[in-house]
Amino acid sequence: MPLSHSEDPSRVRQPREVGDTRYSAPEPAVAVKAGPTFAERAVVLLRYLDVAVVVIAMAPALALGAPVLGYVLAAGGWFLQRGLAETDRRWIGRLAEPRKQLGVSLFEAFGRIWLLAGVIIIAGVAGGRRDGLTAALVIFGAYSVAFVIRVISGPPRRRVVQ
Repeated sequence: MPLSHSEDPSRVRQPREVGDTRYSAPEPAVAVKAGPTFAERAVVLLRYLDVAVVVIAMAPALALGAPVLGYVLAAGGWFLQRGLAETDRRWIGRLAEPRKQLGVSLFEAFGRIWLLAGVIIIAGVAGGRRDGLTAALVIFGAYSVAFVIRVISGPPRRRVVQ
């Protein structure tokens, strides 16, 4: 019985030696990376889940009678503090000294909390009690979602000091 193509020892490819170019495949001129994986997309979705909750919850909340002014002020305040947080993280990451990083990080975190408290007060004074309550509930909901995501995602990645 004759040997099949896969069993024929003379047809088995021998390992190449360094410098042997007989069997080298052409290299692609440009490396192409596949699109983001499911895990990468999930991480991005989780990172901005609080923003998505604020946007998605707007329609049902307003349809059920929530004051527009309170909701809009709270959503605007939440989006503003999220933008400040992203900007400040990049800025803090550029600081070399750990004490300065900690100090600036604490300052910006408390500043964002005061920003949100100010939004609630402005909504309550400008629109009334219902607007202030709506602003407080929207901010509480968004903050709760952001807090849960932060707890689930674990500690932040450590920076490599070079």
